[in-house]
Amino acid sequence: MASQQQLSAIKGSRVLMVGAGGIGCELLKTLALSGFQDIHIIDMDTIEVSNLNRQFLFRQSHVGQSKAKVAREAVLKFRPHIKITPYHGNVKDPDFNVDFFKQFNVVLNGLDNLDARRHVNRLSLAAEVPLVESGTTGFLGQVTVHVKGRTECYECQPKPAPKTYPVCTITSTPSKFVHCIVWAKDLLFAKLFGDKNQENDLNVHSTDAASSSEQAEDAFERRKDEDIEQYGRRIYDHVFGYNIEVALSNEETWKNRNRPRPVYSRDVMLNGLAQQNGNISDKNCAMDDPSSVSAMASLGMKNPQDIWSLMENSRIFLEAFKLFFVKREKEIGNLTFDKDDQLAVEFVTTAANIRASSFGIPLHSLFEAKGIAGNIVHAVATTNAIIAGLIVIEAIKVLQNDTNNYRMTYCLEHPTRKMLLMPVEPFEPNKSCYVCSETPLTLEINTHRAKLRDFVEKIVKAKLGMYFPLIMHGPALLYEVGDDLDEDMVANYAANLEKVLCELPSPITSGITITVEDLKQELTCNINIKHREEFDEEKEPDGMLLSGWTQSSSVENDDNKSIGNGGSTSNAAQTVPDDSEKNDEMGSVPSGKKRKLSEVPDAAAQDFSSVTDGSRNHKKLEVVDDDDDLLMLDADPGINKKKRLQ
Repeated sequence: MASQQQLSAIKGSRVLMVGAGGIGCELLKTLALSGFQDIHIIDMDTIEVSNLNRQFLFRQSHVGQSKAKVAREAVLKFRPHIKITPYHGNVKDPDFNVDFFKQFNVVLNGLDNLDARRHVNRLSLAAEVPLVESGTTGFLGQVTVHVKGRTECYECQPKPAPKTYPVCTITSTPSKFVHCIVWAKDLLFAKLFGDKNQENDLNVHSTDAASSSEQAEDAFERRKDEDIEQYGRRIYDHVFGYNIEVALSNEETWKNRNRPRPVYSRDVMLNGLAQQNGNISDKNCAMDDPSSVSAMASLGMKNPQDIWSLMENSRIFLEAFKLFFVKREKEIGNLTFDKDDQLAVEFVTTAANIRASSFGIPLHSLFEAKGIAGNIVHAVATTNAIIAGLIVIEAIKVLQNDTNNYRMTYCLEHPTRKMLLMPVEPFEPNKSCYVCSETPLTLEINTHRAKLRDFVEKIVKAKLGMYFPLIMHGPALLYEVGDDLDEDMVANYAANLEKVLCELPSPITSGITITVEDLKQELTCNINIKHREEFDEEKEPDGMLLSGWTQSSSVENDDNKSIGNGGSTSNAAQTVPDDSEKNDEMGSVPSGKKRKLSEVPDAAAQDFSSVTDGSRNHKKLEVVDDDDDLLMLDADPGINKKKRLQ
């Protein structure tokens, strides 16, 4: 039972929830049943069928509706007298600014991506409102507390970047099925159905064009009077046959590798089967809803856990290709891969399997391929419920200003020292954190070659997470984003973007310091510039290197990454014990006592928040995720020395 003091703190509080998905549904229910009277919810998503297995506030009839609004209606049915205010919008919208955050006593995060988490962290710091972060990945989960000046902020420990693969591996020498998935999703699907102007590393030159001709035909362009079946088979033969033969022509590449086998449609499909594809799809796919279009359904194939043969994959590939042009032609040119798009998943799965067959890589079922393509570890509703309860426990401590009892709590899959919940005391702010400690950063960059646009896109937005930046060199304003700028200023800043750094009106050269601000986040960062001539294209594909944003103690990184679900939180209290320590059974330690850092188990030493917004550069391809609460799992950082919060 809650004490009178706790009840008073709960009933008098105003709480902001960000996210109404897997964790959010459980959290809203728990807040309501715990006595909270004034709850505000922000979520930009609408309900999808795939949400219904764990987001229990939603029903089939709610599909397509706002998560925040439906969650409110569902909870008010059993707690009609409390106040719940939903906002169907992006937490990064201008309306949700620092002043908006200041009206709350605590912010509770149930988000699904690193970008939004960083934004909420900065607004909470600026508004001086405590933040409780959370995340789950299958049976694992964690909850952390972030209070300005008292504990480290969400960004005190830099988050590892998404797993990336060199383009040369993806396009020429795949050795794992995930390489084939990335090729099918980020190259082939994007080339055929996405933005035609986007840079793409696929070989587009056809067999009919002389290799030396500058006017070589683009094999992906549909020819005049070419029907869909002919177009589809030509694309098939180009990417799975001709392009493999081109790769084989480089003998040096295959000296120590198994040679791939070109695959042509004539080799794996009978003419009658190819013709049958078209007849079946015309008869069975007269559907109005694009998301319900399915090549599997057209061909009478029902089990997504079957591993299809090369011929079956080829049939479904060509059928999916045709259905995009017959049923979804208006979307072509604007499509991006979505794991909830059945036809897109079918196309990517079959394309990846056909390519895998060429390179001697084991084939996978659609169910398995969808999980890889969407970086999915299937959510466990019980974990979400446990984490939601822990969030509320920490929120109550925050409302009572019970700082001595704040805990970062890890939910484990297997008992460690007879514990499934591992509480750890928070740590002090990292003095090298550029967000909460305003520590200057250092940028190594070729100031004679890089443009201001490169700096804005690759550093300011991608690395620092500022989307309304203001860039200054001394008193000179070099760039600004805002709705209140006049046309001359907009034109001037646009012109600056295309200038090399050393040729700007106030030149950026080695040894100078520039200031970057985001007025909406109320965040300022100073960056020391260091000129550097050359960069390793594979290791430093951006052509620039940002440093100074470091963990506050030595860290050993494990390169083995796994895929995880909805996570978030700081890397703070994480030391990875060795095997002997993990197997050492000890009595449980009460959460009120201080714990040695080495007592945090391996399973708890996970930070589930390495996902970014999915941007990719021209040298590497990223494996990222955008599901409701399904995320890439970070590596296990081992922190040897950390200063515990006193």
